[in-house]
Amino acid sequence: MNEPELATPPREAPDGSHVAPSRSLAMRLVWVVAGLVLVGIGGLGVVLPGLPSTIFFIGAAACFARSNPRLERWVLQLPGIGSTVRDYRLGLGMPRRAKMVAISMIVGVSTLSGVFGFDSTTPRLILAVVCAIGVSVLLWHVPTRETVLRRGAG
Repeated sequence: MNEPELATPPREAPDGSHVAPSRSLAMRLVWVVAGLVLVGIGGLGVVLPGLPSTIFFIGAAACFARSNPRLERWVLQLPGIGSTVRDYRLGLGMPRRAKMVAISMIVGVSTLSGVFGFDSTTPRLILAVVCAIGVSVLLWHVPTRETVLRRGAG
């Protein structure tokens, strides 16, 4: 049986993957708005300690891949963040230094928040658990770029 033909054929993304843009104008608009919101949150994360930025730009690029190739290219060409988004798409993970900085920031900001932001034990424990989950995700689920490249070369 023949598959239905897409109104807009899949295109090759900058990282070599194939992305099928949304067929309807309404869905493309939803994807653009979602991408712009994620760019805004990511921009805040650049200047606010404790708020990550990279994950929001990765999400924005994914939204724009489904809606607006020009905005997707813009995110992928942003100084400092574009190469990180491309590395993520290629499965390279995070550079070791960035991973250590992220873990240090999580520990530092959560410690300051726990000491100065809360008076009782319960919120401090909740904060500690959430931060421990974040650190464990970075350590055990996010690949380290140098390790991935070493495995690929060997």
